[in-house]
Amino acid sequence: MANIFALMLSIATLITGIIWFIMIIKHKRRQLAQYAYQKSTDNITITAAVKDGWLTTYASLFPVLLLVFVVRSFIFEPFQIPSGSMMPTLLVGDCILVQKFAYGIKDPIGQKTIIRTSHPKHGDVVVFKYPPDPRWNYIKRVIGLPGDRIIYDFVKKSITVQPSCASRQNCTMTLPITYSAFTPSNLVQIFHSIGNGETSSSFLQVTLDRKVNIGIRLEQRNESFGGKMHQLLTVPGKKDQISIYCQQPGSSLAEWVVPKGEYFMMGDNRDNSYDSRYWGFVPEKNIVGKATAIWISFDKHEGKKWPTGLRLSRIGSSIS
Repeated sequence: MANIFALMLSIATLITGIIWFIMIIKHKRRQLAQYAYQKSTDNITITAAVKDGWLTTYASLFPVLLLVFVVRSFIFEPFQIPSGSMMPTLLVGDCILVQKFAYGIKDPIGQKTIIRTSHPKHGDVVVFKYPPDPRWNYIKRVIGLPGDRIIYDFVKKSITVQPSCASRQNCTMTLPITYSAFTPSNLVQIFHSIGNGETSSSFLQVTLDRKVNIGIRLEQRNESFGGKMHQLLTVPGKKDQISIYCQQPGSSLAEWVVPKGEYFMMGDNRDNSYDSRYWGFVPEKNIVGKATAIWISFDKHEGKKWPTGLRLSRIGSSIS
């Protein structure tokens, strides 16, 4: 879907650019004609203005489309957060800016890297194309780099990362990852029946002193990882669906070794995130860019089309 928009924007920019170039040439020729035929200048100008009216309109769009194309393709692209998988770092309705050049300059249509500038680092929040269906964009946190061994304790809900462990030998070094104690969150998860025995959920922000009668108050704690500290959410007492974990050949359950050129991603809302634990790794070519800031935030509930207000306190916040 994102590629279709990029293609349409590219075509529109190209067409208006051609019209703009034609108008420049016609303008130059008209100037020469005015010097050569002084007596018929008025007639030429009036006739040309009538014929070129629609061309002038389309040509005037070219500078705007070119600016949008360059900014969106190579500098920043806006995205809106549709789900709660990255809460509390990102809330449903947050509109974020993604730095497209953070890891490289890419062809805006084929997404092939033209110039490499950097690589994702531990703890980065990135937007990427969902590997099983690249038409969709996902946003998660980078947990594992190529060659890392990831161990997820689904009881304590903590991670261990052993870098440069692709050979599964000499994997004694671990990255320093620390956790604070669990504390109550001001976020409540509410479950809704959608029929056929299935349920969906939404999230509600409440004050900590409010008693929760419907839904489950989530727990939060700090995770210090990759030189950055961020908050995590968990559901008290909830067990992971380890039966549908992605099982890597040669590894134990809930353990993964990240292949070369790929990354392991997880959401900050650990018990409500469909991530690399379930569908595997993200190839570097799928990475769109690094999430850097929230430029506006709408008070919106997951699954709802329209927002109910603005979260002014989140506008301009950096993402870490």
